[in-house]
Formats: sequence, structure tokens, C-alpha cells
Amino acid sequence: MNHRYDFVFLFDVTDGNPNGDPDAGNLPRVDPETGHGLVTDVCLKRKIRNFVATVKDETPPYEIYVKERAVLNIQHSRAYEALKLDATKAKRAEVDQCRDWMCQNFYDVRTFGAVMSTKVNCGQVRGPVQMAFSRSIDPIVSLEHSITRCAVATEKEAEKQDGDNRTMGRKFTVPYGMYRCHGFINPFFARQTGFGEDDLQLFWKSLQNMFELDRSASRGQMTPQALVVFQHDEALGNAPAHQLQKRVGVIRKDAATPARSSDDYEIQIDESDLPNGISIQRMF
Repeated sequence: MNHRYDFVFLFDVTDGNPNGDPDAGNLPRVDPETGHGLVTDVCLKRKIRNFVATVKDETPPYEIYVKERAVLNIQHSRAYEALKLDATKAKRAEVDQCRDWMCQNFYDVRTFGAVMSTKVNCGQVRGPVQMAFSRSIDPIVSLEHSITRCAVATEKEAEKQDGDNRTMGRKFTVPYGMYRCHGFINPFFARQTGFGEDDLQLFWKSLQNMFELDRSASRGQMTPQALVVFQHDEALGNAPAHQLQKRVGVIRKDAATPARSSDDYEIQIDESDLPNGISIQRMF
């Protein structure tokens, strides 16, 4: 990769919880001072990892390092075994070899980076693709819904439960929210990890399709709405990222009524007086 990229990713949620906060009873994450909804970078990276694992069948060079119930030291040991090295006597050069092996085999390591300096040491990798927290365009409203439980786990519970005495539960949703995420791709880190053009195209494809493979009742309907990419001719960049990303505007058409769909917003891209060496592409 010879280009730097900055991008703006827009997605929305309808009647769902895009990212529950375990410290707040799984309520949708929110900025307490402004009321704007938040979605962590980790949440989106999880969906990207799952998408890549599905479409690439978890085979090298598209294995996934961070996944459910993965034992990381076992993954690290694979690198030492493949390179015929002794993990208990590894020196800096050998650790670097194992780090490179991990980058070659695991898509998320060479994309997002990883800290692999655990008991079986494979070093650390700073990934070329970085994403900030997503923030809703407008403040969100968290709704709490009471639900009843028909089935029970034990016979004792069944004896206590009748039509007027059912186990109750809670479900939290956002009626509607449009979220904005800023991302950055560094070509220098890409060269270090081996993140190439095919990996980049797979990343763009993941942003467009990851919600299709992540449906659940709790998340409602999550939909990608736009991906605007700023490409720099120079690896160091031709303009500051924040100035470029401000060129993407999301405007409410009617602020007097609550937004309930993407049709309530207009996405505007300011392409006037672009800095030299910058090109803009709206992927979708």
C-alpha cells in the first residue's frame, strides 16, 4: 500500500440495541453529558472479524486471532512450531519471526494489530487500520420493555408460575439512531504487518456487509448507510484527517420531529477546493 486513507462510515439502528453497556445493565451506550449514543470500536471490529471468518472459512492467511474461546498462547505456540523454534529460549530476532508469522496467517492481527507478548511471546503489532468510537448524530432515547417468560428452567419454577405470576424480564432498544464512525489507515504500519490491497478491499466489503451476518433480536435492524473514503496520494498524507472528515455532513431534514429512518437525514459531501493529492470515493 502506497496511500493513506481516512474514512467516514455511517450506519443506523432501528428498534434495537447497537452496543449494550455491561456496566449499566446492558443499556445502550450513551454520552451522559449530551445524550448521544456510542458504539465502541471493539464492537465494530468484532463484526468485521466474524464476517471475514465466515467468508474466508478461517483459513490462512485469513484466520482470526481474537475470537470466542480462543486460547491465545496456543495460537502463539503454532508460530514457534511452524518455524521450528523454542518458545522458552526465544530471543528478540526469533520473537520478531513469530510476530511476522502471526501477521501472515491472521487477518485481524495484520489489520488491527495485537498484543501477543503473553507467556508464549510473539511480540506486539500496531495495526494499520484504526477506528474511533461511533457517535450518534442526534441524542438517542433508550426504551425499556418488559417481557414475560413462558418457559422455565426447573420444575420448582414451573409450580410457582401461573398466568398471574410469570417471570419478568427487560429488553432495551433505541427507536432509531444514525451513527457516525471515523477511521484511519496508515500505509507505513501496513507495510510492517503485510496488510495489502486485497486485505483493504476485504475490509471495505466487511463494512458494507457485516451487519447481514450479525442479525439478532436484541440488535434490531442495523444497516450501513454510507462509506466515504478520502485517499491521499502521499503515504504521509496530503491533508489532516479531521479537516477531510468534516467535509461529510449529515443533516436532519426536519428537526421538529424525531428521526425514525435514514430518509430523515441528508448526507452531503463537500468536494469543493479539495487539497492537492486528495480524492474522494463514496463506496456506498
